[in-house]
Amino acid sequence: MSTEVVPGAEPFFLQGGDTGVLMIHGFTGNPVSLRDWGRALARHNFTVCCPRLPGHGTTWEDLATRRGDEWIDEIDSALTTLRAKGGPVVLCALSFGGALAVHLAARRPHDVEGIVVVNPYVRDRRHVFVPFVRWFLRSVRGTRNDIKKALQDERAYPRVPLRAWSEAGRIMKRAETELPSIVAPFLLFHSPEDHIVPRGTAEWIFDRIGSVDKELVLLPDSYHVATLDNDAPTIFERSASFIERIVGT
Repeated sequence: MSTEVVPGAEPFFLQGGDTGVLMIHGFTGNPVSLRDWGRALARHNFTVCCPRLPGHGTTWEDLATRRGDEWIDEIDSALTTLRAKGGPVVLCALSFGGALAVHLAARRPHDVEGIVVVNPYVRDRRHVFVPFVRWFLRSVRGTRNDIKKALQDERAYPRVPLRAWSEAGRIMKRAETELPSIVAPFLLFHSPEDHIVPRGTAEWIFDRIGSVDKELVLLPDSYHVATLDNDAPTIFERSASFIERIVGT
């Protein structure tokens, strides 16, 4: 089993001003899907940190050996690093990264100034069956590159290890219960044509989130990995404006 990181899937840190942005990629994905977004935010003088979740950006066999607590510890450590600069920190997440962002904000509400999520994967009833099925199947075929724009590659895994998917389901279930406790300003980008996240999830999250300052922005020309899709410029521009507004710059 190789743990060598795929070229391009490395974590990245872009030094800027006092305002920090913690980026969280999705399940079976890696920082490739967030690199362009991170660079766009860095041009606004934000300090951008995107860790690589353990078991991601290597092989799916490596991911099968990981636990959800490792992913939580990784982003918790990154948040601590950004907070050490003394400025506010905003979470920006894609897909399952949205569940991790909600959980992190619920754990450390005073350290999170705002949350931006793109097609958050926080709810999936299929996870009820995963703890049982994983005793008979080690992995299932993955769905990757759900991107409308041609010639884009998120470099996600071709297979999904069910043990790790069970771990992801545990975090998602926790994030579901934590949504009402979130009070930080919240910006949600949603692709109506998303082949990964169950239909109605975005609206359900938006209605349940406890934030008073919240906005839902549609991405009509993108699929699930919208940060690499046709509506990416909308995400880059609107998220930068959102961050500047809530941090008062």
